[in-house]
Amino acid sequence: MIDAIFIALQIVLAAIGVYQFVFSILGLRRKKKKQHYPATKSFAVLVAAHNEEQVVGALMENLKQLDYPKELYDVFVICDNCTDNTAKIVREHGMNACVRTNNNLRGKGYAIEWMLKELWALPRQYDAVVMFDADNLADVNFLKEMNDDLCSGARVIQGYIDTKNPEDSWITAAYGISYWYINRLWQLSRHNMNMANFLGGTGMCFETNLLKEIGWGATSLVEDLEFTMRSVKRGVYPKFNYDAKVFDEKPLTFKASARQRLRWMQGHFTVARRYFFPLLWQSIKERSIVKLDLALYGANVYIVLLTFLMTAVMWLDSTFFHGPHIANLYGYLPVWLSFTAIAANVFTFLAAMFLEKVTYKKVYLYLILFPIYLISWYPITFYAFFTQNNKQWSHTEHTRVVRLEEVQSKQG
Repeated sequence: MIDAIFIALQIVLAAIGVYQFVFSILGLRRKKKKQHYPATKSFAVLVAAHNEEQVVGALMENLKQLDYPKELYDVFVICDNCTDNTAKIVREHGMNACVRTNNNLRGKGYAIEWMLKELWALPRQYDAVVMFDADNLADVNFLKEMNDDLCSGARVIQGYIDTKNPEDSWITAAYGISYWYINRLWQLSRHNMNMANFLGGTGMCFETNLLKEIGWGATSLVEDLEFTMRSVKRGVYPKFNYDAKVFDEKPLTFKASARQRLRWMQGHFTVARRYFFPLLWQSIKERSIVKLDLALYGANVYIVLLTFLMTAVMWLDSTFFHGPHIANLYGYLPVWLSFTAIAANVFTFLAAMFLEKVTYKKVYLYLILFPIYLISWYPITFYAFFTQNNKQWSHTEHTRVVRLEEVQSKQG
């Protein structure tokens, strides 16, 4: 019975792996033709901030320089439970500092929900809401790209999340490699197939009427994934805009990275429990590959956990019990197939870096440590499973003050 279960699970995991690899190939080609529209859409640009005095000033300067009519967008910074000078710096730059104090409902999701209610009460109403984090930098054409997509009929849009500090440490380099891979071979592939993309927490745009229609309602530790699930359930598929870039600061140390990724996985478990089966059932009833694809993405946290547990059990069996006593699918397959699977995974990351024209020399040197970053997801996910009921927001401190010109010059 145990052998049958292990073999069945390994077949399922292998099938999902092949499915994801095939999908990634669809992102190798990028369609460059797109329709442009006159700047007509108005935007409320929301910035979520908690004690961000060190970096928020650089973002305020950046947002002033956006290549978009100034009368068509306003910036609102959510100073959420701040105890520093975040609000003061925002006001010094002529932007709107919206101070929120709530020690019970803490976290980005709750802050956004509060801000949207404040926004709906204003005399001026906007066509769309754009969301950034305080440590971000936006490409000057960001709002132009959002305007084009909204005019084309999109209701939820995710921009290209890039890394503004990939050379700072091996951890920031690992984040950079992961995001180049995700943008090119996950997001772009789904965009090419007119499927639903997933939101990434920043560089997001929402049609105002949609937000008023369904509400925000995303208050978990991963509000971006939660809203993705909610919108897709209603048949609204988020779109990916490859040309709308936002540069995000990544944690410098492994400890800070592990804390951030633990929060992501804890929230991911919550969202998977809530939305996986409803989305799966909808995908079967409607014969929708789009909803099936997103359901699998939602279940990815359980896939990682299951892979880790099965690998650990087989290792213990062979190391301490003189096994193998448990059937292993790979034992029935030729050795070259396993090496081919490993080579295919390596190829996808290298292909993504090549296609994205990555020129950071240090990042290529740090590639040797990238497997450590990937493997570390397994114990983090394992620990997250047992602490998934933790709802406490873990704030990542941001200190890296970088200007957009500096990022773009390093990219060549």
